[in-house]
This record gives sequence, structure tokens and C-alpha cells, in this order.
Amino acid sequence: MLLVGVASVRVHSARTEFERKERYVPTYVMLSTLTPEGVQTVKSNPQRIREVNKEIEQLGVTVKAQWAVLGRYDFVNVVEAPDEKTIARVSLELGSRGTAHYETLSAIPADDFIAAL
Repeated sequence: MLLVGVASVRVHSARTEFERKERYVPTYVMLSTLTPEGVQTVKSNPQRIREVNKEIEQLGVTVKAQWAVLGRYDFVNVVEAPDEKTIARVSLELGSRGTAHYETLSAIPADDFIAAL
């Protein structure tokens, strides 16, 4: 009877792991620093921040979280994109506007990182 319980747990764990991988969407951290032009844009129209989020969502990227931060960067965004090509296109589009400088980092879930070691 104990073996049945263990087998049941293993099947459930395997299914959960499979389902997690099937739903996995690559996550990226976008760090941005406003240029002087970008500072003026945000100062005169703070809603522009939300407008940009909608624009990048139209390009296939989902904004999962966003913070204004103090220090080297002005904003930290956590986004999901289907692949590197999509996030590269978004980074190029945003960077070409001249209102901010961007650094995009690929985020690996800690469990996946540990499993890869």
C-alpha cells in the first residue's frame, strides 16, 4: 500500500513537471535608463509609460511586472516573450526611439538553473 502511494506521487510529480514545461514562456528582465528626452516625455505625459507597455504587448511581449527604481536604472520590467527574436525586435524598436537605453537579460527559473548544474 505504501508503494501505491509513492507511485502516485511520482506520477503526479512527473505530470506537474511536464505541464510546467509545456506552459513555460521565456522570461526577460528589461532594465531601462531614460535619456533627457525620455525624462521630458515622462514628465509631461506620465501615462506614456502605460502606452509603451501596450505597444510592446502588440509586438508579442507581455509585461508581467514593472517598477520605477532609484539608482543606475529608471525602470525594471519583467516581461515574457515567445522567443529571443521577439524580445530582440522589441528591444530594437524601443531603443530606436531615443528616449531610453535598454539592457535585456534572459531570466532562468532558479529550479531550472539548479537542475542544469
